[in-house]
Amino acid sequence: MAEIQFTKGHGTGNDFVIVADPDGELDLADEQVAALCDRRFGIGADGLLRVVRSAHLPEGAAALAEEPGAEWFMDYRNADGSRAEMCGNGTRVFARYLLETGLADLPSGTTLPIGTRAGVKDIVRSENGFQVDLGRWRAEPGDPLVRAKGLPVARPGLGIDVGNPHVVVALASEEELDGLDLTVQPLIDPVPPHGANIEFVVPQGVHDGIGRLRMRVFERGVGETLSCGTGTAAAALAVRDWAGAGAPDVWRVEVPGGTLGVRMLPTEEGEHVALSGPAALVFSGSVALA
Repeated sequence: MAEIQFTKGHGTGNDFVIVADPDGELDLADEQVAALCDRRFGIGADGLLRVVRSAHLPEGAAALAEEPGAEWFMDYRNADGSRAEMCGNGTRVFARYLLETGLADLPSGTTLPIGTRAGVKDIVRSENGFQVDLGRWRAEPGDPLVRAKGLPVARPGLGIDVGNPHVVVALASEEELDGLDLTVQPLIDPVPPHGANIEFVVPQGVHDGIGRLRMRVFERGVGETLSCGTGTAAAALAVRDWAGAGAPDVWRVEVPGGTLGVRMLPTEEGEHVALSGPAALVFSGSVALA
């Protein structure tokens, strides 16, 4: 039975199994990823980050064409083994791993490009860890309804794409937010073609020019997690949209695992959204692959 080396890391409680595979030699089946991420019989995680050079992946060719400096590709898998486009918390943990293992360098004032299935994401250092430019975002058409255990009636949601799909739902109070039972998967009507992460949010006003909100999230292929980076960005974008003219472009989002920052950035190609927060590596070891 083959063994692989791994590292466990997290960003605000959103945790990952990290596996180094620089030459792209490791072909993990969905069932193997799910076993590694199992919290009772495996290492336990919300997802898996495979660290592979972009040159050794078909998806990496697109990353290198976009940015020749994107040497490393984040092959992100959900806890059930399914492939996902992006993970905001995962990019910061991925960057932390590259730096602490000497696979990359990030001097102050420079940028570390990382390849993902949602394009190249640029990482810089920030006061609380790392900031990742998630790129352009878009609001999705339609008026999805979301049913969740603990809500008496379906609530309208706003579709936001930040490289991966989200539906954001506003709740009336923190009591409603705390009362949700997210051990049961919420239902979206109509069902998105590729599924979506679902964020439930309670705006908490603007303080010192910074918008604030609380959020819980149900991630597709995972379940409720303590944090979701791209979901945090989607939630801030949705609340800003609902707030209308004069709403701030800087937000602090409280999730069960901590606090993340979101900033909307004007660029020549359109508005980008950036996510900032901590990233930590917890322990390393080896595990047998079934």
